[in-house]
Amino acid sequence: MYQALYRKWRPTKFADVVGQRHITDTLRAQLESGRLSHAYLFTGTRGTGKTTCAKILARAVNCTNLQAGDPCGTCPACRGIMDGSILDVVEIDAASNNGVDNIRDIRDEVRYAPASVKKRVYIIDEVHMLSQGAFNALLKTLEEPPEHVLFILATTEINKVPATILSRCQRFDFRRIAPHDIAVRLKEIAEEEAIPLTDSGARMIARLADGAMRDALSILDRAAAGSGEPIDEERVAAGVGILAGDTAVDLMRHILAGDLTAAMQQLGESYTAGRELGAVLDQLLGLIRDMLLVKTSRQDVSALLSPAYSYQTVQQLCGQIPASRLLAYTKILQESLLRIPHAANRRIEAELCVVRLCELTADDYDTLSGRVDALEEKLAHGIVAAAPAARQQAEPEDGFPSDADAPPPAEDELPPMAQQKPSAPPKKLESSPQWNDITMATKSLLPMSKFAQLTMAKGVISGKELYVLCDDPFTCDLCNETIVKQALAKAAQQVTGKNLRIKVLEESSIGTLSTKANPVDEVIRRAGELNINVEIND
Repeated sequence: MYQALYRKWRPTKFADVVGQRHITDTLRAQLESGRLSHAYLFTGTRGTGKTTCAKILARAVNCTNLQAGDPCGTCPACRGIMDGSILDVVEIDAASNNGVDNIRDIRDEVRYAPASVKKRVYIIDEVHMLSQGAFNALLKTLEEPPEHVLFILATTEINKVPATILSRCQRFDFRRIAPHDIAVRLKEIAEEEAIPLTDSGARMIARLADGAMRDALSILDRAAAGSGEPIDEERVAAGVGILAGDTAVDLMRHILAGDLTAAMQQLGESYTAGRELGAVLDQLLGLIRDMLLVKTSRQDVSALLSPAYSYQTVQQLCGQIPASRLLAYTKILQESLLRIPHAANRRIEAELCVVRLCELTADDYDTLSGRVDALEEKLAHGIVAAAPAARQQAEPEDGFPSDADAPPPAEDELPPMAQQKPSAPPKKLESSPQWNDITMATKSLLPMSKFAQLTMAKGVISGKELYVLCDDPFTCDLCNETIVKQALAKAAQQVTGKNLRIKVLEESSIGTLSTKANPVDEVIRRAGELNINVEIND
């Protein structure tokens, strides 16, 4: 019967364990010197070699022909433990044997000497699953076991193991295996198994394994099934249900360019091909992580990037994209990944995520600096507020706009104009023709962030006043700063030749103001019609 690769290629000696030399060298030194502990605790993530090292240690302590700290694998003790004929080495699954009675059975057995080997070894896997009563029953035996007994505990959740157990064991922390080490080991196994694994395929499997050698071998086993075609990046991605590296990069390019049609089309093709959309979004999140590393680090971070993407590719993707935009992408993707497992339609949820990525709004940025960076990026690419179309009729000589184009009136604030019927909807305000020239004249007088805010506002010239109308309170506060108003006054003098007073208003509040005309403004307007000069003292 076919045997899975992770079982067939499980290491039989410490020298074969990948990526855990800090542990294997220590255990081999203890075996050679005879300074063994009575209890060991192996902790780490899944697939990093905890149970494998426990089995190797169980054979090594009973081996009659130890080879530089490694079991020989040929003596009767090694062969008997490997084939399961020696019953003095017991492997217990704490997930299904977690009661007090199970521990009491162990406590009763340890008093008897082993039958055919030097030490009786108990390997308790997933020890954190033991009940509180079982832990308490194990304490005394674990603290002072007979000389012929060795306990090896293994767990993936060290935080659930009581401190009283931790203090009685010699602890070893297993690290996640580096992607490079996994890729090298995969190539070695593929050559022995005659599997046509390419370098790119090995790197992608190593990245997907997330530091677990067992997961890497399982992915290789799945990809190797079927035809004898080379196992490259595309085939690994198809087998796992994610995007290939090039496809993910293309999707990211569409998102960065704001090309929603192309991004949705590529997402639809991935869905049709059977890709798991949650994994696709997670892959995009990993790519953004690499982009943030390249964007924000001042040193070479090529060794920290995912094996699926080259440093040059990630660097090209970053380009002039600000880090705040990448952080906004991260926020959107994380929110979607939390919703997808519970969504009624995962495709719609993923598509909505892509829409948000392509059409970022101010609310997607966490900080004010992020919003300013977004505005500066648009200006750097030539995306500015569109100038209003030139009016066909010239502005009256008195400087007041016509009734059709004037902003809604306000008491003591806006110039008088013909009152509209209460039932008529308010007309949309339009900027004066000179406003675009005025804003461009302020570019050299203001910081880029403040100039960007001006391009988002409207400007209406009425008489001796320039009204700056803003969409929101945030923009209104920025435009109302003294430095901005001084720059506007200077720019308006250059463009119009008039000394205009600058007044900043929120556009949404104009409609709620009173429509009563200002008597002083009415006198000024009538005097202008009769060519009478009126001097105003503020």
